[in-house]
Amino acid sequence: MSFLPKSRKARRRLTVLLAVAPVVALAVGLALWGMRDAISLFYTPSQAAAAHVPAGRKAQLGGLVQKGSVVKHPDGLVEFVVADQRSTALVRYRGDLPDLFREGQGVVASGAFDASGAFVANQVLAKHDERYMPREVAKALKEQGEWRGDGAKPAYDGYRSGKPTT
Repeated sequence: MSFLPKSRKARRRLTVLLAVAPVVALAVGLALWGMRDAISLFYTPSQAAAAHVPAGRKAQLGGLVQKGSVVKHPDGLVEFVVADQRSTALVRYRGDLPDLFREGQGVVASGAFDASGAFVANQVLAKHDERYMPREVAKALKEQGEWRGDGAKPAYDGYRSGKPTT
């Protein structure tokens, strides 16, 4: 009893399929392996604590800068605490902060958690006007009851058409 089809045409198709399938599987596997560092998930401090984000994994941390938490060291290191209603996370950043960076304002920091649980940022983005906040931060703050917005539509929503909203 043979597993090969009796038809010559069917055997040829099966042979081609058996030759192509491992190549396609290898290509998909290599593509997924290559993109593993390109994924950067967004977390609030309480979401990051609940998810137990492993040290070294790229992520974005967003929330409000806790008042009185900004400490600037002489060597250029800046430490501050990003908070939501339930949790806080220490952020370490080396470099110049954006001009609009202030305590009590919304920020998004890109980087990774270290072994001690502190978030080491390589980029810090601050809210650019009184009515705008990144969609992810606004959504997370609304879910936690921390939203302080007045409900007005933003003058510009860069995630949509790129045109001012009316």
